This record gives sequence, C-alpha cells and structure tokens, in this order.
Amino acid sequence: MQIAFGSVLSVALVCPPFGSPAATAAEEGTLDKIARTKTITIGYRSDEVPFAYRTPDGAAVGYTVELCNRIADHVRATLNLDTINIDYVLATAATRFLLIKTGKIDLECSATTNNAERREQVAFSYPHFITATRFVAKKSSNLREIKDLAGRTVASTTGTVNIEQLQERNRADKLNISIMLAKQNIEGFSFVENNRASAFVMDGVLLAANVAFSKAPQEYMISSETFGPPEPYGILLRKNDEPFRAVVNDALRTIFVSGEIDEIYNRWFMSPLPPDGRNFNLPMSSELKSAFRDPKEYLQ
Repeated sequence: MQIAFGSVLSVALVCPPFGSPAATAAEEGTLDKIARTKTITIGYRSDEVPFAYRTPDGAAVGYTVELCNRIADHVRATLNLDTINIDYVLATAATRFLLIKTGKIDLECSATTNNAERREQVAFSYPHFITATRFVAKKSSNLREIKDLAGRTVASTTGTVNIEQLQERNRADKLNISIMLAKQNIEGFSFVENNRASAFVMDGVLLAANVAFSKAPQEYMISSETFGPPEPYGILLRKNDEPFRAVVNDALRTIFVSGEIDEIYNRWFMSPLPPDGRNFNLPMSSELKSAFRDPKEYLQ
C-alpha cells in the first residue's frame, strides 16, 4: 500500500550502523538531530497487523506506521525542511525500549501499551488505540474463561504487558499454568494453531488480527474476559525530550481533532488489508472516539 503525503521519503529497511550520525541522537535533542541529518528514524514491527508490519515486498505499513509518517511530515514543516528522509528499522518486543533509549530510533510505531512502569524509562505520545489483554483458543478446546486455562500450557510474547498480566493471574488464582514464551506474536499464535499450547494471551485487537489472517478463522474464539482493564497504546519516544514530544503530540492532535483519524482508522480496521485483502471489520470503540475528541496524556 502506498502512503502519500507532502514530502519525498527515502526508505531504508536496515538499522543504521552504531558509528553513524544516528548514534548521536542519544546525546542531542531529537529535533536537533533531525534538522542536522534531515532524517527521522521509525521503529516498526514485522508482525503486528494492522498496526505495524512488513509486506512480502519489504514495505513497512500499518495504522501506526501511517500515523508516524504523518508525524514525520509535521516535523519536516516545523523544522522548515524541504524534504525529510525516513529510515524504517525493525524493532521487537525485546529491543524496542533499548532502541529508543539509545537514540537508534526516534519513534517506535507499533502497538505498545503505555503504563506507569514503562514511563520510568521512556515517554509516550497521546494514545492512538485502546485495548485489553485476552486469550485466543480453538473453539474445540471449550476454553471460555481464564479459570479454564488451569493446568494448561499457555503462550504469550516476551517483553509484553500481556505476559506480566498472565503471570500475575496465574500466581493469584493458583492456576498452575505452564507458560510458553514466544519471541513474536505470530509465533505465539502458531503454538495454538499447531496444538503446542492451549491458548495465546495478547491484546484483544492483535488476537483478532491473528485470527483474521489464519488459515481457518472460524476455528478460533477470543475470550470476552480480560486479564486487566483496557489500556492505551502510545508511540514510544525518548524520555525527557519534551520539545520533540510536543511536536509529535501537536501532529496527533491535529489528526485526531480534525477527524482525519476516521479515514486512517477505516483504512486499517474497516477495509481490505495488504497483502491479501483480509478485513478486520472492527468499528472504532466509544472509548477511542472519546480519546480522539479530546487528546490527553495518559498518566495512570
């Protein structure tokens, strides 16, 4: 899918070398670095459909990637640059925080939950999505509630809030769950597909993506019960870089309040997705509509 906006972008799907100018981003303000290099570096995930993923031809696409592309154009205008280059860098659940803290990426644009513990080491933009942790299982397993997972093997992805919530519930309710670690969401879901795990625990919207893109979507169910209250996703930024965060949030506020977000949301959640045309058919929730009408920092 081609995403167009007012500047010409050059795309690199490799991480810049440690000795490059990007390495100095950890020592200077992000806006200063971008002005100097005329480049913004966006971290994205390979498998978090529809937020951030890589198509078979190697393109970085997705809902959050598109938001970050538009942020990049807003940064270009703010800095009065003629053009701005975008370097796309693959990040994982395990590496995303380190990439931000060391200045290897300027924005992490995927599906990352904003919570108090994480804000100790990084900063977040205004929320761009709201979801809660659930589990997916095969309908034939007759697993409906969290208590049904007792004594089972359950997968979740390392470095996520979801695995922490699973571990907490496992201890609190003495469920004796054997937790299987996955490096990526697609791997965790495959454990259920291949009957290596009874369930996979992840954000509900990402589970919906796994089901929608599976070989047999009709075989799966997603729990209505959650492991915790709904929490927002935000774009990761370096901590204590307020000038850059202000520009990022200003861009998002314009997108949200103007209603432009409706078109962007519908493109990724209510329309056929590249590369094979699957459709989430997931209308925007009332909670998310409210968050877009009046964007605020999430500090809970």
